[in-house]
Amino acid sequence: MKYEPEYIEKIVKILTDNKLSEIILEDGEEAITIRKEFNNISSAIQVPAIQQTSAIQAPLPQSDKEEKTQTKGSAITSPMVGAFYAAPAPGAKPFVKVGDVVSAGQVVCIVEAMKLMNEIESEVSGKITQICVEDGQSVEYGQVLMYVE
Repeated sequence: MKYEPEYIEKIVKILTDNKLSEIILEDGEEAITIRKEFNNISSAIQVPAIQQTSAIQAPLPQSDKEEKTQTKGSAITSPMVGAFYAAPAPGAKPFVKVGDVVSAGQVVCIVEAMKLMNEIESEVSGKITQICVEDGQSVEYGQVLMYVE
């Protein structure tokens, strides 16, 4: 898979203009990943290994706004880009709601990525104090889905 520099520049512009963090182009068994580099992240984030032929890093525009974070317990974050689902099926009872007590390893939601339903489990035991996204909402890698205290 060979791409012209102009084509790559257009893809990077789409990435930036639409505030995306990553684009993956696949052609059979080959893939190219274009990912923004995050400079102001206070904790290390590890991305699962993806078989790819090449990757291009696009710098993330700097923002003058600082995000204020308040401790609300342990964060359950999205391990991938996808769609958040609070329940196992449309119209079904949600996995958890604010105030529910969960145990480590319990499924708390689903993130759909590339037509695959990925069950997200709590890594800690405790009470759900906040659910930060709505059912069906698109989520980014590392985005906080909910807090467990």
